[in-house]
Amino acid sequence: MSKDSVVEFRTPEAIDDPLTELLRKGAKQLTQQAIEAELEKMLVQYAQIRDEQGRRAVVRNGYYPEREILTGIGSVEVRIPKVRSRHGERVVFHSSLVPPYIRKAKRVEAALPWLYLKGISSGQMQEALEVLLGPEAKGLSPAVIGRLKRQWEGEYEDWCRQDLSKDRWVYWWADGIVRHEALRDRAG
Repeated sequence: MSKDSVVEFRTPEAIDDPLTELLRKGAKQLTQQAIEAELEKMLVQYAQIRDEQGRRAVVRNGYYPEREILTGIGSVEVRIPKVRSRHGERVVFHSSLVPPYIRKAKRVEAALPWLYLKGISSGQMQEALEVLLGPEAKGLSPAVIGRLKRQWEGEYEDWCRQDLSKDRWVYWWADGIVRHEALRDRAG
């Protein structure tokens, strides 16, 4: 009979947020269900193909190692299933929801330039995201932010080189200055 007597203590900066934990668990379940549905749809496409013994030629074959995806509610663990082909054609399952090598949701990636433009330095980016997304906001070191910054600069330079003469552009100009005297005159 063994009983574990280890008690974990929260660090002072840790935030106990049962709602976020519930959302993460729900997100994990929904994501896993959606990935499994994608796999089943793919397996149906190969259902009629058989090997020499009459067995299905494309079958499930376990899972890749679990990985974390950084989302707007923190990290969510996902397990991507693998398939095996028993005939000459190589078949690989790729989820459209969680493509290979994806580590951050698009919304998190979209937040990075916004934080940078608002004055968060690349050295403080990870700290800022840890407050928003939790301690799981890994992989956002100053080197990663620097790489993203170079990518954004390249995209901006490409945009500047575009020929805009073939397109028609419509813009509105709105004056946002309102004088209090004019408002009093209208009210009176």
